[in-house]
Amino acid sequence: MENDRQRSKNYYLKSIYMFTIDAHLDLSMNALEWNRDLRSEVSVLNEREKGLDDKPDRGKAVVSLPELRKGDIGLVVATQIGRYVAPDNFLPGWHSPEQAWAQTQGQLAWYKAMEEDGEIVQITDLTGLENHLNYWKSATLTTKKAIGYILSLEGADSLITIQHLERAFQYGLRAVGPAHYGPGRYANGTDATGKMNQNGLDLLKEMERLNIILDATHLCDDAFWQALDHFNGPVWASHNNCRALVNHNRQYSDEQIKALIDRGAVIGAALDAWMMVPDWKRGVSTPREMNCNLEKMIDHIDHICQLAGNANHVGIGTDLDGAFGREQCPYDLESIADIKKVPELFLKRGYTELDLENLMHGNWLSFLRKAWG
Repeated sequence: MENDRQRSKNYYLKSIYMFTIDAHLDLSMNALEWNRDLRSEVSVLNEREKGLDDKPDRGKAVVSLPELRKGDIGLVVATQIGRYVAPDNFLPGWHSPEQAWAQTQGQLAWYKAMEEDGEIVQITDLTGLENHLNYWKSATLTTKKAIGYILSLEGADSLITIQHLERAFQYGLRAVGPAHYGPGRYANGTDATGKMNQNGLDLLKEMERLNIILDATHLCDDAFWQALDHFNGPVWASHNNCRALVNHNRQYSDEQIKALIDRGAVIGAALDAWMMVPDWKRGVSTPREMNCNLEKMIDHIDHICQLAGNANHVGIGTDLDGAFGREQCPYDLESIADIKKVPELFLKRGYTELDLENLMHGNWLSFLRKAWG
């Protein structure tokens, strides 16, 4: 009888993670700036990077297209990113909006090249979404499944003018986060303060006209509240954790989380160690010494669920290729395929089978169906 119950549970867990959605991956940045052929196995990428030290995560990659398939991650929100930095801004970035725009167009070219190679497929509307879900469910195990991607812009600095937004919409852009780190051309982001300027408000208006999703991730507190006041379209937070557990302006306060819940948003839990556990010291701390494991992500998700009173406003948003690798992610995660471990962790916390299904993909799908319906 016990073996029967275990087999039944294993079958159900497999049915849940047979289709997982990850709401934030910087795939093109990894491909172009890290010079990684993401069609390769992670082990191949890391072997090729042995001896390199130009970036902290050399030889520690956790994301590639084969690893996404191993994890049954069939749909991702994939980003373009190109930050403009003014002369007095010492963050890394481009010295003109035109350069930043060109950077994002190179990233777009990579996505299109991967489409032509059959690795990925762009999802831009409800029909495409439903077709992709049916395809993913029906494809045989021997098929190299094309991974669906929804194109998002992380930081709007690269939009040279407001009119460039419609141009981007025409090539498939469906979500925009107006800010990244520091002061931006349209909004201020992480570690910055201050409300959006008129260009930022105009951007929100144009996003609403085009039905582009507002990604509230990285908005500083001032811009966050202003954006919610001025934007009436769909809002999500692709990769954010909880300020109550890790006290930093990059995280959301309980008040902000409740405001997002009231707007019907979904928040994607991030797997960047410094966002998961307090007192992380970049370049010094290690995941194991800080006891940073996948359970810590569950802590953040559970906190949001407790605030919401349900499990309908959280999903997976790993950010696992966001300029860090195994040196700065949960120690029990060898690659992004280990997202398969997450349903079991939810079960141990007392979450129901329906909760698990929603957390792994259902909440994102419900959001998109409503936004695009």
